[in-house]
Formats: sequence, C-alpha cells, structure tokens
Amino acid sequence: MAGDWIKMRIELQTHPKVFRMVSALKADRLRIIGGLHIAWSIFDTHCDDGVLVGYTTDAMDAVIGWPGFTQAMIDVEWAALNDAGSLVMPRFDEHNGKSAKRRANDNERKRNDRNSKDVRNVSASDADKKRTREEKRREDKDQKPYGDDAVDPAELFARFWALYPRKVSKDAARKAWDKLDLSAELFETMVKALGAQSLSVDWTKDNGQFIPHASTWLNGKRWEDEVPEPVPTGSNVHQFPPRRQANGPDFDDKTWADDLGAL
Repeated sequence: MAGDWIKMRIELQTHPKVFRMVSALKADRLRIIGGLHIAWSIFDTHCDDGVLVGYTTDAMDAVIGWPGFTQAMIDVEWAALNDAGSLVMPRFDEHNGKSAKRRANDNERKRNDRNSKDVRNVSASDADKKRTREEKRREDKDQKPYGDDAVDPAELFARFWALYPRKVSKDAARKAWDKLDLSAELFETMVKALGAQSLSVDWTKDNGQFIPHASTWLNGKRWEDEVPEPVPTGSNVHQFPPRRQANGPDFDDKTWADDLGAL
C-alpha cells in the first residue's frame, strides 16, 4: 500500500536484536535478515497503520516459511499482538507507510539540490577555502583515534539506547554518553562490539541479568574488550562440572579398586 520499497538500516546486520534472534532460532544471521525483509514487506504492502488485521503469528510464520520466527520478532519488540490477536509493527509511521517514505524522498531530494547548488556556486577562491578546511579536518582526524566526522550526539544516543539490551538508568547512560568524543567510526565500532557481546555467554545466561548497565559499559569503554566467545548455537547439550560417582569406577579416584579385594 505504501510503495515498492522499504527502509532497512545499514547497521541491521550487526544489530543486537538480530543476534538475539540468531541465538533464539539457532539460525544464520543473513537468513534472519531475509526473514525480517519478508515480514516488513508484508506490513508495508498490506496495511497503512502498522496493524495486519487477521494476521496471527502462525499466519506470518506460514508466509515466511519459518515456524517460530514471528514469536522471535515479538520477543525482541520488532512485532507485537493487539487485543484482537492481529500482528502490529511498532513505530510503523516512523519507518514505513506513505508519510515516512515521503519524508525520506523529500530529504533525498533536498540533499541532491544542495549538492547541485554547491557545485554551481563554488568559485576558485571558495574552492581554495574548502580545500583548506578539508586539510585542517584531515589533520585533526589524524590526531584522534576515531576520526572527526560530524555527528549528532543526541541522534546517536537514541540509536545506541535502542540497540542496548538492558534499558535501565537512562539518565546515567546519557551523562556517560555526553563525555565521549563521538564520531561515526566510533559509533560503528560500538555497534559491532554490542553485536558480538550480545551473543556472549555472560550476556545471554540467566535471562541477561549479568549485562552491565549502559553507563557502566560506556564509562569502561567496554567496546574495546576482547570479542567474547558466542553461545554455541548448534547443540542443546550443556556441560556439567565433573563429580565423583557414588559407586563404581572413577578414573580420578582409585579407591574403587578396594572393592575388588574380595575377589
């Protein structure tokens, strides 16, 4: 209903919610993204307000061809059910629908117009000034570990908060965020670290109760930690610590051989 295209973030492949679905469904990351594309396309095609009337989780699973996929979307808050049992896409008007696409197209047209105008109006002296600014920018970038790209800290914090799996003490997290020397490169580094750490044993065990507060993660520069080992996704076998047997042979304890004395 809203057009022949949908919005999908560039960083979707490293989004922590994608990795949570990978862990829940024991599936490949790219297959998860493919399933999301189908689900979001169905929402965009068959509704104007983010509500798929008559679509249940089973119906969406049947269309995608993946039992349990829709419930995994609900678990990470990429989908929901209303009181009537129909599927709902949160924040539909922000990312899909005619109004969202109109805003995206308007922004793209304005960017193109500005670029064309800049090319027409740049004089030789303006070009020299621009080169000077670019040289200064490159020099500053060399002195900073994460570059000096122009970024909007408030916008990046909103994206970071949406990605971070433990949403507590938001004000403390914002204060820690404001202390950072932000850049696009640093944010990308943080997103990739979050994606890897969201799959780690420490972050997935006991319903994620060991995930640090966002402020702790930021103040400690935890994106610089070594990449943790992910939770095994190919097996349901859990390892238990070794323990002595009450009876019978134990190869770490030879006292069982005393039972052979009577023989």
